[in-house]
Amino acid sequence: MNQYLIPANSKKSKLIFGFFTERDLIVCGVGILMTVVLLVVLKDPALWELILAIIPLLTAVTLVFPVAHYHNIMQLIINIFDFYTNPRKYYWKGWCVKYEQDDRE
Repeated sequence: MNQYLIPANSKKSKLIFGFFTERDLIVCGVGILMTVVLLVVLKDPALWELILAIIPLLTAVTLVFPVAHYHNIMQLIINIFDFYTNPRKYYWKGWCVKYEQDDRE
Protein backbone atom coordinates (compact mmCIF):
# COMPACT_ATOMS: atom_id res chain seq x y z
CA MET A 1 0.00 0.00 0.00
CA ASN A 2 1.40 3.41 -0.92
CA GLN A 3 1.42 5.63 2.12
CA TYR A 4 3.17 8.95 1.85
CA LEU A 5 3.80 11.69 4.31
CA ILE A 6 2.33 14.83 2.75
CA PRO A 7 3.46 18.26 3.91
CA ALA A 8 0.61 20.31 5.40
CA ASN A 9 1.00 23.20 2.94
CA SER A 10 0.47 20.92 -0.08
CA LYS A 11 -3.07 20.10 1.04
CA LYS A 12 -4.07 23.74 0.65
CA SER A 13 -3.41 23.56 -3.10
CA LYS A 14 -6.22 21.02 -3.44
CA LEU A 15 -8.74 23.56 -2.12
CA ILE A 16 -10.70 25.99 -4.28
CA PHE A 17 -9.19 29.48 -3.85
CA GLY A 18 -6.84 27.81 -1.35
CA PHE A 19 -9.59 27.63 1.26
CA PHE A 20 -12.90 26.04 0.15
CA THR A 21 -13.87 22.47 -0.57
CA GLU A 22 -16.73 21.67 -2.94
CA ARG A 23 -18.99 21.00 0.05
CA ASP A 24 -18.16 24.44 1.50
CA LEU A 25 -19.09 26.16 -1.75
CA ILE A 26 -22.35 24.20 -1.95
CA VAL A 27 -23.26 25.19 1.61
CA CYS A 28 -22.45 28.86 0.89
CA GLY A 29 -24.32 28.74 -2.42
CA VAL A 30 -27.46 27.30 -0.82
CA GLY A 31 -27.35 29.89 1.97
CA ILE A 32 -26.90 32.76 -0.50
CA LEU A 33 -29.61 31.41 -2.81
CA MET A 34 -32.11 31.01 0.03
CA THR A 35 -31.41 34.53 1.29
CA VAL A 36 -31.79 36.05 -2.17
CA VAL A 37 -35.06 34.17 -2.76
CA LEU A 38 -36.43 35.29 0.60
CA LEU A 39 -35.43 38.91 -0.05
CA VAL A 40 -37.08 38.83 -3.51
CA VAL A 41 -40.27 37.25 -2.16
CA LEU A 42 -40.57 39.71 0.70
CA LYS A 43 -41.63 43.06 -0.70
CA ASP A 44 -40.81 45.91 1.68
CA PRO A 45 -39.89 43.65 4.63
CA ALA A 46 -40.12 44.70 8.24
CA LEU A 47 -36.99 44.51 10.37
CA TRP A 48 -37.83 41.09 11.83
CA GLU A 49 -38.58 39.72 8.34
CA LEU A 50 -35.26 41.05 7.10
CA ILE A 51 -33.45 39.38 9.98
CA LEU A 52 -35.23 36.07 9.24
CA ALA A 53 -34.33 36.37 5.55
CA ILE A 54 -30.62 36.86 6.34
CA ILE A 55 -30.40 33.86 8.74
CA PRO A 56 -29.61 31.28 5.97
CA LEU A 57 -26.69 33.40 4.76
CA LEU A 58 -25.33 33.91 8.28
CA THR A 59 -25.65 30.20 9.05
CA ALA A 60 -23.81 29.20 5.86
CA VAL A 61 -21.01 31.70 6.44
CA THR A 62 -20.66 30.58 10.07
CA LEU A 63 -20.34 26.92 9.02
CA VAL A 64 -17.49 27.59 6.60
CA PHE A 65 -15.69 30.03 8.91
CA PRO A 66 -12.18 28.74 9.71
CA VAL A 67 -11.30 27.57 13.19
CA ALA A 68 -7.92 26.52 14.60
CA HIS A 69 -6.86 22.87 14.15
CA TYR A 70 -9.89 22.16 11.93
CA HIS A 71 -10.78 23.15 8.39
CA ASN A 72 -13.87 25.06 9.49
CA ILE A 73 -16.68 25.07 12.04
CA MET A 74 -18.68 22.55 10.01
CA GLN A 75 -15.80 20.05 10.26
CA LEU A 76 -15.50 20.72 13.99
CA ILE A 77 -19.22 19.98 14.47
CA ILE A 78 -18.90 16.77 12.41
CA ASN A 79 -15.91 15.64 14.51
CA ILE A 80 -17.72 16.38 17.78
CA PHE A 81 -20.80 14.49 16.55
CA ASP A 82 -18.68 11.50 15.50
CA PHE A 83 -16.84 11.50 18.82
CA TYR A 84 -20.02 11.29 20.89
CA THR A 85 -22.04 8.99 18.61
CA ASN A 86 -19.27 6.46 17.89
CA PRO A 87 -17.69 5.71 21.26
CA ARG A 88 -14.37 3.92 21.09
CA LYS A 89 -12.58 1.85 23.68
CA TYR A 90 -8.96 2.69 24.18
CA TYR A 91 -6.93 0.04 25.94
CA TRP A 92 -3.89 1.27 27.78
CA LYS A 93 -1.34 -0.70 29.68
CA GLY A 94 1.02 1.38 31.70
CA TRP A 95 4.71 0.67 31.98
CA CYS A 96 4.44 0.26 35.75
CA VAL A 97 1.62 -2.31 35.75
CA LYS A 98 2.45 -5.88 36.76
CA TYR A 99 0.82 -8.51 34.58
CA GLU A 100 1.86 -11.47 36.71
CA GLN A 101 -0.72 -13.42 38.63
CA ASP A 102 -0.57 -12.93 42.37
CA ASP A 103 -0.11 -16.16 44.35
CA ARG A 104 -2.30 -14.93 47.23
CA GLU A 105 -5.50 -15.22 45.21
